[in-house]
Amino acid sequence: MVIVMQAGATDEQIEAVIDRMVDMGFDVHRSTGVVHTVLGGVGGKTESDLSVFEVMDGVKEAHRIASPYKLASRSFRPQGTVVRAGPVDRSVEIGGNRVVMLAGPARVESRELLERSAEMAAQAGASLLRAGVFLRNDSPYGAEGPGERGLVLLRQAAERHGLLVVSEVIDHTEIPLVARYADILEVGSRNMQNFRLLDELGKQSRPVLLKRGIAATVEDLLLSAEHILAGGNYDVILSEGGIRTFETYTRYTLDLSAIPVVKKLSHLPILADPCQATGRRDKVPPMARAAVAAGADGVILEVHPDPDRALSEGAQALGPRQFVELTAQLRQIATAVGRSV
Repeated sequence: MVIVMQAGATDEQIEAVIDRMVDMGFDVHRSTGVVHTVLGGVGGKTESDLSVFEVMDGVKEAHRIASPYKLASRSFRPQGTVVRAGPVDRSVEIGGNRVVMLAGPARVESRELLERSAEMAAQAGASLLRAGVFLRNDSPYGAEGPGERGLVLLRQAAERHGLLVVSEVIDHTEIPLVARYADILEVGSRNMQNFRLLDELGKQSRPVLLKRGIAATVEDLLLSAEHILAGGNYDVILSEGGIRTFETYTRYTLDLSAIPVVKKLSHLPILADPCQATGRRDKVPPMARAAVAAGADGVILEVHPDPDRALSEGAQALGPRQFVELTAQLRQIATAVGRSV
């Protein structure tokens, strides 16, 4: 259930509606917009009479939401959500007019690599430095990453170049450690339906980047986001990184149609990850350009000073010259669709 309060509704009127919703068994989530306050009710009695709320003082309208995701629904925040990450004096907004770039190597290899990668990212206009430190592989014999040492190096490189940090959380037990160093906590596609992890992230104050699973529908993605939102963390950013189809030329198929679909169904910002989807650096630029044209709020790009010698995912990483050329193209496309980079 969603209840929209009238413009100018008093705190007493809003609290009275909240109290009534709680009495009827709803968990209430409040969203304050520029004009209206919206109250989202989760749970409650399915036979609840909407007219009870429609006649209460200060109520503009009440709606029963049929979709299984209530808080992720566009009707909960019709104006859309802008996620602000980082400290106040140099925060980055995701979901606003600006198309943001997240860039960095697939994994933390060394201090020198991070320094050069951060320099590349900052010079090209990226806002966030991203790299993995807790890695899990399909093979049990693959390297697992440098752990906390990698987080320290990632934070130091980002600070030197005025960037924010994004890093993946693999398990709920790692949340406190990663949150100590990262401005945004990432949930990889393999963990999109790790509900224990999502529920714990719902209790955090850090924004969460939630990547779509390779076999997940858009509804599956929004339901996973609902787990985080229901815990009280409304700073959720979605990511489209490709789904598995019968096509084998690229790693996955980048579902660009998911971007406008999510924009219609949900208020949450959505990014695109053409590197993960294609697995090929020669296919990354055209898909990144298409994603911005389709309305993505940002792109995730793997960059490496020498991608042919990368220890992980070198085939999908952009080198310095390719990265600079692509960011210039993305600026032009963003301008053409009324946005900026």
